[in-house]
Amino acid sequence: MRITLVAGARPNFIKIAPLIAAIQEMKTAGAKIRYRLVHTGQHYDRMMSGNFFEQLQIPEPHINLNAGGGSQAEQTAQIMISFEKELIQNPTDLVLVVGDVTSTLACSITAKKLNIPVAHVEAGIRSGDLSMPEEINRIVTDSISDYFFTTTKDASKQLQKIGKQPEQIFFVGNVMIDTLLKFRPTFRKPVFFDELDLKTKNYLVLTLHRPSNVDEAQKLQELIAFICQQAKEIPVIFPVHPRTRQNYALDSTPENLQLTDPLGYLEFNYLVENALGVLTDSGGITEETTVLNIPCITLRENTERPETISMGTNELAGTDLPAIKKLMQIMLSGNWKQGVIPELWDGKSAKRIVEILLHEFKTSH
Repeated sequence: MRITLVAGARPNFIKIAPLIAAIQEMKTAGAKIRYRLVHTGQHYDRMMSGNFFEQLQIPEPHINLNAGGGSQAEQTAQIMISFEKELIQNPTDLVLVVGDVTSTLACSITAKKLNIPVAHVEAGIRSGDLSMPEEINRIVTDSISDYFFTTTKDASKQLQKIGKQPEQIFFVGNVMIDTLLKFRPTFRKPVFFDELDLKTKNYLVLTLHRPSNVDEAQKLQELIAFICQQAKEIPVIFPVHPRTRQNYALDSTPENLQLTDPLGYLEFNYLVENALGVLTDSGGITEETTVLNIPCITLRENTERPETISMGTNELAGTDLPAIKKLMQIMLSGNWKQGVIPELWDGKSAKRIVEILLHEFKTSH
């Protein structure tokens, strides 16, 4: 069985790493399976993607389509044109896409137009917010995929609601957590940790990258200033996404705010695991904080990962300042709710996926 794996942006690499490890393990055990890793080049900043390959033990991609930059439409078009050539030159039995980034959408459409089956890992999740590019990517990818691998039973139900057959849907757990659990023993202290004299459970981590939060410079400044004000003397560590840095004026930085460059996977999760709490607009980070049992406030009006709220350590605040203030007071007082880890978030999801694909391929050939 030949599988083409697609990765384009930082969250994809975290999800692809355990799948490659599982494929290699099965191949060593005698399974007739091989993969080709296609990096679309969607994230082209080295700190956003390059060192992920080293840290997560991902082999060099077989090809980089170098489709970074430009608007959403330009990037989608670039990826589709290059990926079509890739698939014609390197025939495959299946294209596997993960998550909900531009590459996920572009490569699933391209594969289907060439009559190649598509498997979507992390299928069925929804925020209900069509102003998010990721929501459109999810809806389109799920509408045309052939195999659906879900992180929760609710995501599986969502797929049945849109007419997918139960035999196409597989509840396997969360591959992102496979990576988290595998590398947790090797989390690495960032170089600035001691330089800033940070103390365990005595600082907050902030991440922002959603266009709705970072594209208006004044709104971004006000949000960050408010968070730092509520944190009082507690340091707020802010690894700055390249798109955010363009809009954040350094001349008005609050005293307790520490800006850093984007961090590697091992360094970032060390920072999270030792923090008092996290404020973020990322979906993936809310899954990681749930497993690491770290209080988390989501700075978005909605989430496609409701299990991180109903079961985990996450709470939704949006950009409503009174809501942020109230939740930060609970976070800083140490009275945050206790979370539990969702079903099958156990580090074995990738193995389940590869076993299912091998079985499905065998029975259909």
